Amino acid sequence: MAFDLELDVRRDSNVKFAPLEIPTPRRQETDMYAKDDPRSALTTAAPAPTAKAVPTYARAEYAKFYETAPQEIRDGARTWYARGQNFLVAYTDVDGEVTWERADQPDEYVVLLPEDGLTVELSDPGTSVITDKASVIVMPPGKSSVTARGKGRLVRLFTTQSSDLAALCSNAGAYERPHPNLPPFQPWPEPKAGWAIRCYPLDVPPVPGRFGTIYRCTTFMVNAFEIKPPRDAKNLSPHFHDDFEQCSLALDGSYIHHIRFPWITDSTQWLPDDHEICAAPSVAIIPPPSLHTSQGIDPAGNRLVDIFSPPRVDFSQKPGWVINEDEYPMG
Repeated sequence: MAFDLELDVRRDSNVKFAPLEIPTPRRQETDMYAKDDPRSALTTAAPAPTAKAVPTYARAEYAKFYETAPQEIRDGARTWYARGQNFLVAYTDVDGEVTWERADQPDEYVVLLPEDGLTVELSDPGTSVITDKASVIVMPPGKSSVTARGKGRLVRLFTTQSSDLAALCSNAGAYERPHPNLPPFQPWPEPKAGWAIRCYPLDVPPVPGRFGTIYRCTTFMVNAFEIKPPRDAKNLSPHFHDDFEQCSLALDGSYIHHIRFPWITDSTQWLPDDHEICAAPSVAIIPPPSLHTSQGIDPAGNRLVDIFSPPRVDFSQKPGWVINEDEYPMG
């Protein structure tokens, strides 16, 4: 019953949320995390964004797949597409057999299997890999195919260099002009052993001090979390990023995405806070330099996957955080 009441909030425009406490400009980013949060040890701590740091803003983007029709239906598969500036997310519910082919893919893309059960065959001209385990799979540029058989869900991640897929996104119009505060996309160096299909397990035992389960390639960093209980409202972690978007893919449960923008000298650019409730499946695309945190609220459990394109430097600099760091040089 408590969960139903929480979800009803998103339908009631009269509900008011208490404002987040925003730190003063002198406060360091590391102060925004609890002492037991692994991110508190990041070496990239910086003052909170100030009024003169940013000339303009872009709003956050939300895609609630459970509220909208899929952009693509074929062969028993229903697929929703949504994008950020550099990347797009293709979320698919599979019931049957479906194949996606890429004839001349310009760069690496990622296939995410959130749980065991769905059988997936991944092929390029020289290799074929079959798995039914929860995995993060990196697919090489060029010609490739992905075939899913059975019943389950699958997520594909592409950069917006795949313009045919970017055009399918429900929020494609929001990026007709590039969003501010984001540098041009630059892929990271090629893998040491060359292009290949690389399949990485999600069932990696947690390690004290490591933040989630992180894999990276030339185009993406994927950080998958386990299912978690509701988050303590007195122990959130508001923080900001200077120059990259964060895509939070909700796979289970429901989240409130709290987002606040610093005031700048041009008051016509000031934006109201977001306290957006997104159930699963959905994506929230969080722009820089907003102060943000996501609060899981479903008593049955909540699960996010955080997606960055290109990979994050600060996470990559932490020894042992990126599980496949030996295969991919840093940018």
